[in-house]
Amino acid sequence: MVREDIRNIAIIAHVDHGKTTLVDELLKQSGVFRENQDVMERVMDSGDIERERGITILSKNTAVFYKGTKINIIDTPGHADFGGEVERVLKMVNGVVLVVDAFEGPMPQTRFVLQKALALDLYVVVCINKVDRDGARPKEVVDEVLELLMDLDANDKQLDCPFVFASAKAGWAVTDLNDERKNMVPLFETIINSVPAPEGDPDADTQVLISTIDYNEYVGRIGVGKVDNGSLAVNQEVMLVNHHDPNKAHKVKISKLYEFDGLNKVDVKEAHIGAIVAISGIPDIRIGDTICSPENPVPIPFQKISEPTISMNVLVNDSPFAGQEGKYVTSRHIRDRLFRELNTDVSLRVEETASADCFKVSGRGELHLSVLIENMRREGYEFAVSKAEVIYKTDGSGKPLEPMERVYVDVPDEYAGAVIQKLSARKGELQSMNPGLGSTTRLEFSIPARGLIGYRDEFLTDTKGNGVMNQLFDGYAPYKGEIQYRTQGSLIAFETGVAVAYGIFNAQDRGTMFIHPGDRVYSGMVVGQNGKTDDIEVNVCKTKHLTNTRSSGADEALKLVPPKEMSLEQAMEFIETDELLEVTPQSIRIRKRILDPTKRKRDMIRRKS
Repeated sequence: MVREDIRNIAIIAHVDHGKTTLVDELLKQSGVFRENQDVMERVMDSGDIERERGITILSKNTAVFYKGTKINIIDTPGHADFGGEVERVLKMVNGVVLVVDAFEGPMPQTRFVLQKALALDLYVVVCINKVDRDGARPKEVVDEVLELLMDLDANDKQLDCPFVFASAKAGWAVTDLNDERKNMVPLFETIINSVPAPEGDPDADTQVLISTIDYNEYVGRIGVGKVDNGSLAVNQEVMLVNHHDPNKAHKVKISKLYEFDGLNKVDVKEAHIGAIVAISGIPDIRIGDTICSPENPVPIPFQKISEPTISMNVLVNDSPFAGQEGKYVTSRHIRDRLFRELNTDVSLRVEETASADCFKVSGRGELHLSVLIENMRREGYEFAVSKAEVIYKTDGSGKPLEPMERVYVDVPDEYAGAVIQKLSARKGELQSMNPGLGSTTRLEFSIPARGLIGYRDEFLTDTKGNGVMNQLFDGYAPYKGEIQYRTQGSLIAFETGVAVAYGIFNAQDRGTMFIHPGDRVYSGMVVGQNGKTDDIEVNVCKTKHLTNTRSSGADEALKLVPPKEMSLEQAMEFIETDELLEVTPQSIRIRKRILDPTKRKRDMIRRKS
């Protein structure tokens, strides 16, 4: 049976090509919002961090109605660190809308998400977005997309995909650039006519593959998936099984069933083939589980999500300022919060270590881990994190293998030399160098993942903020040798107290300061970056000795260089292996792992010997 009244699609694209804005317009023009309703931009990016950074982190479900047909839409992330989100939701859809910027054309993440869609034999609708921006070149981009499809071995059906030209921001789409630009109707029509309706056997035994997990404080875990066969009803007894876990098989009851309507979940009594549903009341439901009839419990195959490539330790904060700014500070608090994150983040791994105060957290990249850390500090958690390190494997003969990244750099011509020099020093191998758009050069590197740790800030400095760097996981390769991350040492606070202008003035000749006068510091805290390779202790709390001829007011004449303000990501990139990042709801402090200077020197001598 074919459900002609439903279409299931995912919106996929490279980061910042306009997916979420496009979904906004589809929602608005389908009548989801009232005419006088005040709707914020990027309504699907509901998380604070998503809104602040302008990126989608979690895939989200919505649904619109067009001429009696329900279109279930999944908005997916475009950043490589959240690729796990894209991989799993594609099992719920029959087609994808590939959004491509009319100026930039296909980018590295375009290739990644399109490859996933083609592998699942999904129909493709290409939407060339931002055709009204300066420098737009829609006709050339069409050719580039077709070349990419051929490069990815698309079949004839996929190569014959329809193209739509749009400006999501202006709210219109056309199938021909000469057509009148009015609304999104041409895109709606193309989706209805090109994406096949879901098929299944309504009389067969129930099968629902869980592709996403939502979490709610009141009802717990909520499984989201598509009804592949049969039907599902409230209070129905079903079996929970998993293709990759043969031992998982037990009976459960459906207590609540929802379908999506606009931005809301709507209670339904039953759902039939092709419907995307949310199911609550099953506490141990996991991504990849299949809900099926007890009489015939056959799990649906589900591809394994790519393994994490980077890890860091999350520790209980033991600095002299511990417990002063956070609400949740104990190992039990931190452990519960980290394991709760596994409810919704399929790409994350959390492991307990030999120490009860330390947990190993592994993810797909620094951004992936930094979003978790930022969320935790906003929720009132206080903790410390170590430097991110890559996860190694071994080959059959026991030799170490390390994760590699394929890095694409678009940079103004005059900065290309500096980028090549820096990435080569980090064991990067230049694969190709071609002219880019305008007076830019496109560089392609193969580089160990650890070679990129701590590089992004340096890259922005070297390119004066004009460079664009994208990366994709490129498998494992033999270990490439030692990499020197930081060529400059740290300026370390000599004593605990309050930093004063006089102390900072005397210290700033040694390097770049990170603190202001009035900031609290403690012995062993990193207060700046040394201009040379060694770590140096400085006394930023030192006040001037007052005499009859030297008054305290003379401090006003001191000229202080503004300190370097570091974001969470920059601080994570900056720290060395012997340092930790202290994270609280109010502060981010860099510190030495060993605070006592004598013990620290002994440890350094031991490591060098």
